[in-house]
Amino acid sequence: MTRKVIEGHQPTQEGSKGLQTVLGRDTDRENALFGVQTPRIHTPLNDLPSRGHELIDLAASLKVDLMDWQKFYLEHSHKVKPDGRWATPLNVCVVARQNGKSFLQQIRILGGLFLWDEPLQIGSAHRLATSLEQFRALVSLIEANDSLAKQVKRIRWAHGAEEIETLHGTRFMVKAGGSAARGVSRPETIHLDELREMNDLESFASLRYTLMAARNPLVMAYTNAGDSSSVVLNAFRERALAKIAGADDEIGYFEWSAPTDEISVENARHANPAMGITIHEDNIKSVLKDPPDVVMTEVLCRWVVAISSAVDSASWGNCLDKGVDLDPDKLTWLAIDLSPDRKHGSLVAAQKLGGEQFIVKMLHTWKNDLQLDDKAIANDLADYARKYATEYVLYSRKTSGAVAARLAPAGIPIFDMDSSYPQSCDELLSAINSGRLKHRGQSQLTDEILSAVQLRRGDGGWVIGRRASQAVVCGAVATALVTHFATRPENDLDIMVG
Repeated sequence: MTRKVIEGHQPTQEGSKGLQTVLGRDTDRENALFGVQTPRIHTPLNDLPSRGHELIDLAASLKVDLMDWQKFYLEHSHKVKPDGRWATPLNVCVVARQNGKSFLQQIRILGGLFLWDEPLQIGSAHRLATSLEQFRALVSLIEANDSLAKQVKRIRWAHGAEEIETLHGTRFMVKAGGSAARGVSRPETIHLDELREMNDLESFASLRYTLMAARNPLVMAYTNAGDSSSVVLNAFRERALAKIAGADDEIGYFEWSAPTDEISVENARHANPAMGITIHEDNIKSVLKDPPDVVMTEVLCRWVVAISSAVDSASWGNCLDKGVDLDPDKLTWLAIDLSPDRKHGSLVAAQKLGGEQFIVKMLHTWKNDLQLDDKAIANDLADYARKYATEYVLYSRKTSGAVAARLAPAGIPIFDMDSSYPQSCDELLSAINSGRLKHRGQSQLTDEILSAVQLRRGDGGWVIGRRASQAVVCGAVATALVTHFATRPENDLDIMVG
């Protein structure tokens, strides 16, 4: 029977013996830690023949002894049907950084160039620098091997359009971003590096649909864990999980990731199959005190809401208090914010709790796939303004000016926060880190807070970047606005000296 999902499975042999000397130490010593060589999550395996073994032999001819995890991936991502077509024409490899997935891409490109006569392969990454680094490494591999070098017709170095062409007519080219692939004729294989950074479906589509006329198309994607903005990777992962559950889908998905959010070396073994082989366990230990969200994605290969979020998820979690709630009779501040595309909006309220603590609560959200109706929002907001003892409805002219303009004639006090926005963002972060802010654990508010990305300003300050966050963060912005008033001192003397 074929296993569909492997949870914490450990192979009988952990690590490629040919690479264990890389660490320069006796790897057979007692208590040595090795990475888990099989993926924790993968789509169902099958008994079809695999052309991946040809790639493994090619690596051996280059005097590279692949790690067992790399062999596993090459074997199961290159299964072929009886008619010779790929069993999984879309394959995704998810593994932590510096574990050797770049070499997987390089050896696969070499296979297409020199073994399988693939007319054209395209390599693309969200950042051009990533694609160029891969191209340089690929050229170095070729030039270091006389047999391969003799088969090269030309190597073209052109910024964002690098290309390798062989004497028998196969080509590999670098394309700078997805849109640059438009007009390219019938590539056979597309390599997508750092898939987590592809945050819009248009870029992927411009590459994916160039394969429609290929004789045997294949997409190979390589990445570590993503966040809420990783729309293409997240869509592939959802498809993979559906296939594991029984859906009919020709996707191959292989994820080396930690089974829990615990930040530990033991947990990291599942996301770092190269541990004990090319990665010393001490190197893992040395980064575990870095910001938790970064460790989660880079080392544990666990999904977070946003990798570069302004608010640390642990600090936000420490502010949870389900025992607090708004009091309609208490002085209240409301804040409205709309997304730059005017398709989403959020209303957040704040009240002081006593001392320096205060509560924030998301009261209402709006969504319209075309554009929000500012009159309808104003009507909804007016009901909340009358329900609570509202001092001000806070807003930004840049996003919510039209809504605020409808509130003022109704006698609802409004306050423009544009000049105070940078200060309010600082106050929000300080209140969260100190635990003075309290929230009830609303999932929507939590997602938006943790999706908020810091946008640095030239004067050294920062704000929550509405566009830079690449996610809906109206609730986070509105929370910052109400924090500005909720953290005001009770009197003019906040700090007394002497």
